[in-house]
Amino acid sequence: MRAPAFWWRRPGVASALLSPIGAVVGAVALARMGKAGGRVDAPVLCIGNPTVGGAGKTPTAIALLDRLTARGATPFALLRGHGGSAPMPLRVDPAIHGADAVGDEALLLARHAPTIVAGGARLAGAAMAVETGASHIVMDDGFQNPSLHKDVSVLVVDGMVGVGNACVTPAGPLRAPLLPQLARADAMLVVGDGSAGDRVAAEATQAGCTVLRGWLVPDPAAVAALHGIPLIAFAGIGRPEKFFATLEREGLALLARHAFADHHPFRPAEIARLVEAARAQGARLVTTEKDRARLTGPAFAGPEFSGVLDAIAPLPVTLALDAPHALDALVDLAEARFQARRT
Repeated sequence: MRAPAFWWRRPGVASALLSPIGAVVGAVALARMGKAGGRVDAPVLCIGNPTVGGAGKTPTAIALLDRLTARGATPFALLRGHGGSAPMPLRVDPAIHGADAVGDEALLLARHAPTIVAGGARLAGAAMAVETGASHIVMDDGFQNPSLHKDVSVLVVDGMVGVGNACVTPAGPLRAPLLPQLARADAMLVVGDGSAGDRVAAEATQAGCTVLRGWLVPDPAAVAALHGIPLIAFAGIGRPEKFFATLEREGLALLARHAFADHHPFRPAEIARLVEAARAQGARLVTTEKDRARLTGPAFAGPEFSGVLDAIAPLPVTLALDAPHALDALVDLAEARFQARRT
């Protein structure tokens, strides 16, 4: 699904007409969030967002996994596995699992730490992680899901769009009313600059929620390798234009850009058309790491794609925080709460 344009504007006719449905959706979500979750024998840190769609959760989860590993811990990533078809819960093995089986985010997370895709069984997935050696569990999404108790929760917001018109879906992008969500969060991370992000950061501060600031930084070596090359960009993420803007900001030469819906399941024919367009214009294809991860599995294993996918350049990004010790503070808080609930 691609987010409707009116979500990101001031409330108008469309949001007003849909607001009664949004009120019901919000009430149901808040009722679910109020339920007590099951507990496992490890600190659980949840990286969620208050809105539908992407905001930078996966890079944030990766940064947290890397920090935990640097501290000597054995963290596991836990996520639903959006778009995956394999029986779950399941430990991801990138050598045998493609995005069709476990989803694109799982493949990215599995490069940094053992990863469990749980489908709708997050508690069972967390138990599997603990049974197989997890010292900490980092959830990528699942803030609104009540099945697993979280020791620390962080809400991630895209600084450029914030929470849009501040209405609950389908009237706007919020999954539930904002203030009750803030009341259940320990921190809000605003990723990128923008007045919309500043406004929601002010609301979070007023609600007593710690506000962190971060930016997604493209890999310098990957950027350097693309300089001076005509590029055709494509992306199927929450806001593809954010990816295109990053390429332009880095001074790369974009001939064309192709936007797809978030988590778009690419078909071989679509990729073949993009490859042919790039060849015809003497250009190279470039996409996000998440989109590149979806070009795996049986659909792209045929001989006609031999060597083709290697020519599609992914642009890795990492999360940079303005407060270098912010992740350590979150881990310390989660560990303290975990020890308190064990006694």
